[in-house]
Amino acid sequence: MGKDSATGFGIGLLVGAAIGVAVGFLYAPRAGRETRAQIKERASDIMEKTRGKVADVRHTVGEKVADVRHTVGEKIAGGNTTE
Repeated sequence: MGKDSATGFGIGLLVGAAIGVAVGFLYAPRAGRETRAQIKERASDIMEKTRGKVADVRHTVGEKVADVRHTVGEKIAGGNTTE
C-alpha cells in the first residue's frame, strides 16, 4: 500500500469514526442539548486530528516536490537528460 493510499485510508477512517460517533450519540438516551454539545466536541476533536494529518501530507508532498525540482535542476545544469 502506497503512502497516498494509506493517507486516504486514514482520512476515511477518521471520517467514518466521526459519523459512527455522531450516530451513536443521536441514539443515546440523553437530552438533546447534551447530545448536541457532545457531538460538537467530538466533531471538533476529529477535525483537529484531520487538519494535523492534512498538514503532514502537505509537508511530505512539499518535500517530494522540492526533491524532484532539485533533481531536475541538476539534470538540466549538467546537460544530462537521458537518466
